[in-house]
Amino acid sequence: MLLIVVAFLGQMLGFLRNRLVSTNFTQVNPGSTDAFFAAFQIPDFFYLTIAAGVFGVAFMPVIADRLQKKDRHSVWELTNSLLTLLSFVMFFVSVIIFVFAKPLLQHIVAPSLTPIQLQEATRIMRLIALNPLLFTLSGILTSVQQTFGRFFFFAVAPLFYNLAIIVSVYLFRNNIGVVGLGYGALAGAILQLLVASLGMLGLGFRYRPKVVFKSLDFRQVMRVLPARSIDQGVDAINSIVEINRAKMLGDGPVSYYTYATTLQNVPIMLVGTSIATAAFPRLANRLAQKRPDLFHRDFFRVMRIMIWIALPVTVISFFARGYLARLLYGEVAPQVSLIFGFLTAAIFFRILYTIISRYFYAQKDTKTPLFTSLATIALNIILVFNLARPAPYGYGVVGLALAQSIAAGFEVMLLVIVMIVRDPYILNKTFWGACFRIVSVTGFSVLTAFIMVSLLPLNRADKGFITLGVKLGLIAGVTLWVHVTMSALFGLEEAKFVVGRARKFILRPVRIYE
Repeated sequence: MLLIVVAFLGQMLGFLRNRLVSTNFTQVNPGSTDAFFAAFQIPDFFYLTIAAGVFGVAFMPVIADRLQKKDRHSVWELTNSLLTLLSFVMFFVSVIIFVFAKPLLQHIVAPSLTPIQLQEATRIMRLIALNPLLFTLSGILTSVQQTFGRFFFFAVAPLFYNLAIIVSVYLFRNNIGVVGLGYGALAGAILQLLVASLGMLGLGFRYRPKVVFKSLDFRQVMRVLPARSIDQGVDAINSIVEINRAKMLGDGPVSYYTYATTLQNVPIMLVGTSIATAAFPRLANRLAQKRPDLFHRDFFRVMRIMIWIALPVTVISFFARGYLARLLYGEVAPQVSLIFGFLTAAIFFRILYTIISRYFYAQKDTKTPLFTSLATIALNIILVFNLARPAPYGYGVVGLALAQSIAAGFEVMLLVIVMIVRDPYILNKTFWGACFRIVSVTGFSVLTAFIMVSLLPLNRADKGFITLGVKLGLIAGVTLWVHVTMSALFGLEEAKFVVGRARKFILRPVRIYE
């Protein structure tokens, strides 16, 4: 609940950030924000490829084993080794980004940028050149905290990143323009690291700049890391390809597509990432305890709950896409809404991927997700080049969204097939029966959302938070209520907890003392 609530606040800040960027820059000059979003692709690529694979997947299962044996010395030794090694590597990367920012943008990310856009994008990329280093340090520290059961600082640290960019909009919009957002991103990364560092207080950690290459734990992390890093890296390459293709379609599509994917990431973060992040340390601990039976039990409980939540969220996202886009992005809403509509299928599959991938990561298997990811990215790139072409030869920027949804479904299907091949009895009749009932209940949710949108249509004159917020709230609220109610009537275990808690809260007697 902590992760969901804070993630929700973070996404709201992200929406506010994008709304301010859209209002102050995109609507005035769509090409300016194309430069802003393009500038982040290379720093994100290096961060995801080199460092992000360490967090959770390669690092947390190892220190979970050590904590189970009450060996804190090894935990701190491994933490210091990773901090020292990755600090050196990522600082070198930051220098590379700073020096070669312009040619990287000009020849790889967005060759279609105008000279002015290229100049702005180059300045922004150089400003955020240190961000991969800062994010790496934050990620290592918060991974340690999660293994110890501390989630607060991990959850709240990213809020300061968005806050800094929001402040930069007001500080720089009338002088240096969109380049000022780069200053905000750099300040936000520094603040995020400072907040993440606070979570280490009381754990007994002392940083020592030393890499223990002979450590078996360090070697194990290094063995697992390459597969995960490549997996993350090809995802980043895929994003670069999408931005490249979007820019080929003219001024604006890069920003429109980025706004739509930001919308898409909200339910994935709230439902998928939050629940999977909270569950992963427990799954890793189950295997550290040599209890695969409890590991399987906990995994499938979480997976069923995520399916139960993900389906109505996907339904609401599709039917309420126009309300969301207009509420958050104003004048550019039609383009964002159109793209987001084709991304809603990817929402469901990406939510499932967050927990299915952790099934393999908890077992220290990073190769299976890597191979499926490589196949998925290859499929997505092929689809992008065929679907994201100007009309009448393709679907324009909508083709990017369509390709992503198809690829997301393909990736989940591959991972599930591998799970079944390894253990034919792992997905039993009980699980499939529960899934069938959840899908059946979702039919009522689809019908409800359709009726609500028909009763509360999005009119041309609908503007403002109150008008749009009320309609959106009613559509989402009624659809969720029907989903929970019908789930209870069908006897779904996932609904029993929610309904039981609500009943206790509503019917609990209130005692009044004199």
